[in-house]
Amino acid sequence: MKLHRRQFLAASAAAICLPSLVRAEKNSVLRFMSEEDIPVLDPHWFPGPPMRINAFAVFDTLYGMKLNTEVSPQMVEGATTENDGRRWTLTLRPGLTFHDGKPVLARDCAVSIQRWGTTGRNSLGQALWAATDEIAALDDRTIVFRLKKPFPLLPQALGTATGPLPVIMPERLARPPYEPFTPVKELIGSGPYRFKADERVPGERTVFERFSGYRPRESGSPDWTTGPKVAHFERVEWTIISDSSTAAAALETGEQDWWDRVDMDLVRLLSSKEEIKVAALNPLGQLRAMRLNHLQPPFNNPAMRRALLGIVNQQDFVSAIVGDDPTLGRTGVGCFPLASPMATTAGLDVLTGPRDMNRTRQDVIAAGYKGERVVLIVNAASPEDRRCLEVGADMMKKVG
Repeated sequence: MKLHRRQFLAASAAAICLPSLVRAEKNSVLRFMSEEDIPVLDPHWFPGPPMRINAFAVFDTLYGMKLNTEVSPQMVEGATTENDGRRWTLTLRPGLTFHDGKPVLARDCAVSIQRWGTTGRNSLGQALWAATDEIAALDDRTIVFRLKKPFPLLPQALGTATGPLPVIMPERLARPPYEPFTPVKELIGSGPYRFKADERVPGERTVFERFSGYRPRESGSPDWTTGPKVAHFERVEWTIISDSSTAAAALETGEQDWWDRVDMDLVRLLSSKEEIKVAALNPLGQLRAMRLNHLQPPFNNPAMRRALLGIVNQQDFVSAIVGDDPTLGRTGVGCFPLASPMATTAGLDVLTGPRDMNRTRQDVIAAGYKGERVVLIVNAASPEDRRCLEVGADMMKKVG
């Protein structure tokens, strides 16, 4: 089967391994493009969407996460708990193999999870590691967590789909010392694709090659980062194209097959092209947040942080990204996406009530603002982030 329609994705995780998205003959090449490169290839260290795509192609995880945020075993065959939840025993599926031909053993997993937890850059992993007394390998397929206290979210931590990711790598790469943190020099996992280090050009190109030794799960169906991952392409060529117009043109002419995140200004144009399919794969959407540095003036003052809430208008930020199409964005959102299990509108009145510019300006003065310099930091590689920065900067200027 040939690729009749080029796939254009609004969001993806283990996307290049999902058979429901694209199908082609085994000798085919998928030309994939992204607006940003991965500055640090180590998935235990660096977060972000490009890293997730890279990590879930090259590596596998003990648990995976479905689109509804439920977790299920991935490399794990089964698990048991004892001692009132303070001892977890995980058994690996047989036949798992690294890209260097060596078997995946329990000690590889134990050391990998220790390395991931020790970096402290994933909040759930940090919580799991703080609750862990010891992680050890009983034999080649058995991993034991001995916990200081019960941690019922252990599968959720080991199956998180937000970076940095708890991927499994060979013990020789993952073993300590961890401080100061040094990124791994080789990317060797047990996932469906090999990383081609000899073809990597930082800032321009990354290449993956199908790993014939990958063993998918024998049951279930692919669902985000869970289930049997099937590699339908022999080769994936990932090109970095930061300019949206250039990327759109490459998609239209057939020079590229797949764009991972579309510039919202181009959605309507590309949707009108018969040969291009536009699809939003993540029902949870993308959540943007503005975080005030509570350690530095002026926002180390709680009164200043409270004052700004009176002018934050979520619709301004949403419109800056998606334009005037109401179907592409949502407001009235708290700390969790609306479709996620922990979503709530409790306490949102401060953001959803009437916006009062004059009242906020007075509150800023009353909070004791003395003209301290405020610096806004943003990911310059993301057009959406840059637009949010402009809205935030304008909002702050309006209240002095």
